[in-house]
Amino acid sequence: MNTTSAKVNTEAILNMQSKLYRWSRNEPEKVFFDLFNLVCDRRMLAHAWSQLCRNQGSRTPGIDGMHRRKIEEQQRGVEGFLEEIREELRNGTYRPQPVKQRLIPKPGKPGKYRPLGIPTLKDRLVQMALKNVLEPIFEADFYPTSYGFRRGRSTLDALAMIQKQLHPTLAGESAVQYIIEGDIKGCFDNIDHHLLMDAVRKRIGDSKVLRLILAFLKAGIMAEGNLRHSIAGTPQGGIISPLLANVYLTALDARYKRWTPGPNEPTFRAFGRRNWDKKHGRPCFYMIRYADDFVILVSGTQADAEREKAALAEFVRETLGMELSEEKTLITRADEGFNFLGYRVIKEPALTTGTRVGKLRIPQEKLQLLRDRLKGLTDRSQTGKSLEDLISELNPIIAGWRNYYRYAVGASRDFDEMDHWLWERIRLWLNKKHRRVTGKECRRRYTRQIKASRYTWGSGKETLQLFTAGGTKRYKCKGTRISNGWNDEIDGVRQYGEVCRAISGYTLTGTLLR
Repeated sequence: MNTTSAKVNTEAILNMQSKLYRWSRNEPEKVFFDLFNLVCDRRMLAHAWSQLCRNQGSRTPGIDGMHRRKIEEQQRGVEGFLEEIREELRNGTYRPQPVKQRLIPKPGKPGKYRPLGIPTLKDRLVQMALKNVLEPIFEADFYPTSYGFRRGRSTLDALAMIQKQLHPTLAGESAVQYIIEGDIKGCFDNIDHHLLMDAVRKRIGDSKVLRLILAFLKAGIMAEGNLRHSIAGTPQGGIISPLLANVYLTALDARYKRWTPGPNEPTFRAFGRRNWDKKHGRPCFYMIRYADDFVILVSGTQADAEREKAALAEFVRETLGMELSEEKTLITRADEGFNFLGYRVIKEPALTTGTRVGKLRIPQEKLQLLRDRLKGLTDRSQTGKSLEDLISELNPIIAGWRNYYRYAVGASRDFDEMDHWLWERIRLWLNKKHRRVTGKECRRRYTRQIKASRYTWGSGKETLQLFTAGGTKRYKCKGTRISNGWNDEIDGVRQYGEVCRAISGYTLTGTLLR
């Protein structure tokens, strides 16, 4: 592998994206032409391939049956595969194939499924290259209160911003009294292609790129052997779908631009507008959005919240061609709490001062769902597998759950209870598996000491992780200025090693760069 060549070309791609972002940020009305050549660039396609290879989805075939291993084992290899795609794009013969649809069960909702589209690996590669070119352009137009599927942002950033808005300020307790919990019926399935393309054309003038985007939208869905052509929506599972959805839903953010900072706007200006309205007795509405999930923090009365809910439903219907779900779009008091992105958010008194602050808690229903899932794995009728295999199934669940919920208030207590509960489940499972062995002997064989006075189960190479391992933390709110790897005004002077590895995280081989 030619490390020097990989480094230079990787940095060139990042520099290209940074230039697109800066041009778009500095000229909000600029329309970009001549982008198709960037999509077809060999380095861009090679970079897109390296991104796909880091994802386990590269092992999942689309309707053509091709996956990463098959392509690598072909005589032409990866280089030939990329060159073939490049030629198809350049001579205009490339056509996206229909996506293969799978239905994924919704957790905690028996009998309900979420459709997931699986494009072919070739289409995923082209979508990735297209996304790498378009994303920096549209990123400059996105509002800082939008957090879904954006570089450098996460669900926890959205939750931390809500928590901050519920905290008291120097002027006193937070004015947020009510929450509008927004839910759009079948958002991804009902995106109007014409409205979406109109939004894309505000920034993209390259006709070849526009035709390519529309071709992906119209590619169709293969479900149970039947081809269904798409007249609306973006396929969930498509690499470019989250970006297009954000472009479409930015109209929601723009509706609340009086009270939330605009793209590249200093925070203090929106803060001043909110203060002006509060002093004059006007309600304020602060939206936090994560893709199609959003909440609106209402500084006003319940009547203000009711009027805004009705106005929002009308706006969504007329501007986006969608419908708000009446049964799921709720108005809740901040001190009663609401669920958002897996957490329970509530405004309640702090333990030390008694001042009402925003708190994040683990919802009881999420804890119950976790127990039900672990019960299924430790069911005493399923003792045919070894303890080592059981632990290898449990550990990813424990680690993922612990890492996401460690920022909740009271998480240490909930984690401790889960550790004791799971210890007992596995003890009973072992007693059933080894009926002729005493409980004392089972503990002698399968327990491992991990602390001075703390034990866990273990067998072979596997040791059961603890929910309490690593403790709990407070997630620091990053505010509205969050680095995406292209905004040098936040990053300062970019260092290749720091930004490329931490944010982009990709490496190209020297052979693919020739």
